[in-house]
Amino acid sequence: MNVSFTEKQAKYIESQLESGDFKNASEVVRDAIRLHQIYRQKIIDDLRSEISKAWDGPTTSIKPSEIARRKFKEIKAKSSNAI
Repeated sequence: MNVSFTEKQAKYIESQLESGDFKNASEVVRDAIRLHQIYRQKIIDDLRSEISKAWDGPTTSIKPSEIARRKFKEIKAKSSNAI
């Protein structure tokens, strides 16, 4: 497998190696993939929870596209605060 990184990503990987937390770039990438899996599963779980609430809750006049836009904005804000 061959993976290419942007300059920014390569610098980040290098900074992680310099921190001493990782022995090589593969460890950094594996850790990033593990975190991505956790993040992705949380997003899916959150969406399922929101869908369940919607089925059980009152009706609304808000369009689905607006609900999705608001949710993505909320998720983006949470992820920006976590970094």
